[in-house]
Amino acid sequence: MAVPIAVLDCDLLLYGRGHRTLDRFKLEDVTDEYLVSTYGFPRQFICYLVDLLGATLSRPTQRSRAISPETQILAALGFYTSGSFQTRMGDAIGISQASMSRCVANVTEALVERASQFIHFPKDEATVQTLKDDFYGLAGMPGVLGVVDCTHVAIKAPNAEDLSYVNRKGLHSLNCLMVCDSRGVLLSAETHWPGSLPDCTVLEQAALTSQFEAELHKDGWLLGDSSFLLRTWLMTPLHIPETPAEYRYNMAHSATHHVIERTFRTLRARFRCLDGSKGTLQYSPEKSSHIILACCVLHNISLEHGLDVWASPSTGHMEQSEEEYEQMESVDSEACRVRQELLLTHFS
Repeated sequence: MAVPIAVLDCDLLLYGRGHRTLDRFKLEDVTDEYLVSTYGFPRQFICYLVDLLGATLSRPTQRSRAISPETQILAALGFYTSGSFQTRMGDAIGISQASMSRCVANVTEALVERASQFIHFPKDEATVQTLKDDFYGLAGMPGVLGVVDCTHVAIKAPNAEDLSYVNRKGLHSLNCLMVCDSRGVLLSAETHWPGSLPDCTVLEQAALTSQFEAELHKDGWLLGDSSFLLRTWLMTPLHIPETPAEYRYNMAHSATHHVIERTFRTLRARFRCLDGSKGTLQYSPEKSSHIILACCVLHNISLEHGLDVWASPSTGHMEQSEEEYEQMESVDSEACRVRQELLLTHFS
């Protein structure tokens, strides 16, 4: 007589059906040092996330053993900061690896839903002026509203559209377009672009360009490197500086633009799931894009809570850019005029 084989839920074996909520791990039972070393953030920060996301993570479920918001957040932070679904992480919290995966998905979507709340350009004039003043204090570059660049994050080969995600190094990746302020706070993050697209094409098609072309930011500009085309709202370095003013402009531009390179290093150092050291993100491009965006949201929230933006440099494998770009030459005469006026007014 054949004996039917049942697939058992590890959580069911451990905790049975009587538990409506699985409170396997208590924050008050461990030290702050343990929380930082294991989950990447201190108690106060984790408690804030519980308050922020708790209602969303407690949505009604068909499952009789709902996992508490606190446990879900710890599981997700453990993944974001370690880069893998480690057995020890699940053991520490008291859930199976399958439950770890569900927790990461739930928390990721909850953070993505709040992306516009934490990642945006300032709107009131006083804050915009403070933004410009802070940038000017770095290296004397006036009118800067943010620095923009792209960074690649490795993902597994998708089932469809495979070649569109292969970058110039032959790796599957997402090309992420981001803008930050002088402290490294992200003002814009578009994390869904296929890795095969060069930076200039990503910017051309990005929502960021539509935003600035609509002249929502008339009294300033972004700074971008030479992989982008010069625009009236995007100042790039001079390809071959000749005069002292042009050299001063390029030096100020480089020193100011360096902020976003440091921000990329901080993101990869803080969120090891992005740095490639534990392998690629093992998800579809869409889910991988959401994980990256969730980490961007957490990055900004951490700055709001005074956590140091300039973390130690990452030792991961993903570089700031996957491209070996050619110098882009602008054909926009108005953009050239704006840059020339900037040179004459502030660097001559």
